[in-house]
Amino acid sequence: MSQENVGTNLPARRRGMTVCLLISALVIGLYFIPYGQYVLYPLMLVYTFIHEMGHGIAAFLMGGDFVKFEMWLDGSGVATSALPIDASRLSKAFVAFGGLVAPAVMAAVCLILGRSNKASRVGLYVFSGICALSLILVVRNLFGMVFVALCGAICFGLAYFKRQTQSSLPQYSMLFVAITLLTAVFSRGDYLFTATAETSGGTMPSDVGQIANYLFLPYWFWGGLIAVVSVAILVLGVRGFFYTAPKDSGAPKKLQSEE
Repeated sequence: MSQENVGTNLPARRRGMTVCLLISALVIGLYFIPYGQYVLYPLMLVYTFIHEMGHGIAAFLMGGDFVKFEMWLDGSGVATSALPIDASRLSKAFVAFGGLVAPAVMAAVCLILGRSNKASRVGLYVFSGICALSLILVVRNLFGMVFVALCGAICFGLAYFKRQTQSSLPQYSMLFVAITLLTAVFSRGDYLFTATAETSGGTMPSDVGQIANYLFLPYWFWGGLIAVVSVAILVLGVRGFFYTAPKDSGAPKKLQSEE
């Protein structure tokens, strides 16, 4: 027979919330201090990676294939996918939509995982696995390969480091990524209101431009709608991070399990 206390470690939760607020101030400050963009540059590449993976996953969900992913030094990237010949316009628009909301979804997930060290460590292991699968299946240019490999190795190292020590580094790293992605959703929001996109692969229709071509109404309408959806996702993530289960009256309850 084993017994386990049920409850929330409030001191640890408060420490996590305090760190989250401090990281938020740090990340926002980096946008305004000299050379701060150099610190944010690797996270900008993470944003691009997640954005393009969102396109590929959306294509997969629509019954298509994620053909390849390419990323360049300037932070631009392209995800090439293939949908069935009879794919509807809505399916094609959904592929463009998937990349636009992926960073907000990832930021919300990272915030929720950042509530604890254990969840952060699991999340880092999962993300390192995603990087490994991406390298094998879809990353097709040298810069993209190097970056994704480094990203996966760093995530794995941070997660493994927790196993060897009692450090809170995995949790703080997860929160740093979450806040950076959250702020990037707003700092790069102008892309939602651009008809074309400039990449190292050339000029092409932007994601909202593609949605407008596949559906109806101008690109800025879809940009505004996606901005609202992204903010709603982020709000859910922030609420999920700061949510605290209501306290039970009296002594803490215990669960009992028998084997």
